[in-house]
Amino acid sequence: MVNSSVQTKANNLRSQGFFAVYFIGFLFAFHTALPTFINSSFLNVFITERLLNLVYVLASIFTIILFFMIPYILKRFGNYRMAVFLILSEMVALLGLIFSQKPILLVSFFIISLVSISFIYFSLDIFLEGFSKNKETGQIRGTYLTLGNLAWIFSPLIVGLILKNGDYWKIYLAALIFLIPILFILVKGLRNFDDSKYEATSFWQTLKEICRNKNIKNIFITTFLLNFFYSWMTIYTPLYLHKYIGFSWSEIGIIFGIMLIPFVILQFPLGRIADKILGEKEILSFGFVIMSIATAILFFIPEHSSLWLWATILFITRIGASSVEVMGDTYFFKKVNNLNANIISFFRISRPLAYVLGPLVMTLSLSLIGPDRGQLFLILGLIMLFGLWFSLGLKDTK
Repeated sequence: MVNSSVQTKANNLRSQGFFAVYFIGFLFAFHTALPTFINSSFLNVFITERLLNLVYVLASIFTIILFFMIPYILKRFGNYRMAVFLILSEMVALLGLIFSQKPILLVSFFIISLVSISFIYFSLDIFLEGFSKNKETGQIRGTYLTLGNLAWIFSPLIVGLILKNGDYWKIYLAALIFLIPILFILVKGLRNFDDSKYEATSFWQTLKEICRNKNIKNIFITTFLLNFFYSWMTIYTPLYLHKYIGFSWSEIGIIFGIMLIPFVILQFPLGRIADKILGEKEILSFGFVIMSIATAILFFIPEHSSLWLWATILFITRIGASSVEVMGDTYFFKKVNNLNANIISFFRISRPLAYVLGPLVMTLSLSLIGPDRGQLFLILGLIMLFGLWFSLGLKDTK
């Protein structure tokens, strides 16, 4: 009876933990998504496109440097206290973006925001992994990503409704409001999170550990390529559609709302399929093929084509991206647990690393391709083909 009571209590705490992390993930996705679609256009008011790329590079470099310190920070303060500090930092950064007028201050607050967001997502990974069991990883990750991506679908529509006459501060205010319930749920639901004995492993030790494991190395590279894809699409697509194609923000909101639907309808069932039927390798490889072909097709769309054509092709690119995303997370988190904070932090470095190399390659490409900016999509589509080499080299978990 005593063992049964203890087990019931443990299961209840685990269920409460999942609920808190899922709800925070959903709200934080709203918080992240709202400004994402206007960040480049907002900063472009104050700085040039080339400097805009540099800002993303600087933010990513700071993120990478701090990620190397994560195991030591977790060991010293624990994940809960780190998460609270990061939420407060993000609040300060958004207040700065709302009220500042000087470019240097805006850029500084923007970099703080990007860095904070990366680490908050990492912290949520640690929380979620602390409650997870390996045999359920695909379903857990699929649910977590699906809930977050629901927010990404509605966010561009909300942006289209709120954003009038270049009032970008309204979007940052809306994003700030979402942080209030997030902080409340974090304090009420995760205060008693049981931290593992994190391993404070050096960068070089972690790198050697990853390089020795072919599967972890390959999944890291496939995730990097996915984030490279996101870096180009996030920075350039809204700017391209608004500045060069001429769509209004309300039209772009509709395009992006349709574009993001695959993340909601595919990731949960794909996670279950990876747990019960297929391995991750096949779905991951299929995703890269779809991403590559559909992204390259964007180059061939005439400039004055309809909103629906752009929405359809971008929708297809996200069929591929959503497949790669959920399979990458599922595969990786079946290979590690929350004790491996050093490896998880390295895995999440793939995003800021992509946001360093992505804008640099984009800047170089822009200097070579001349006035036809649509060629960036063709180049990106070809780059995505490299993902097949690494996805096919994985050993399935099934």
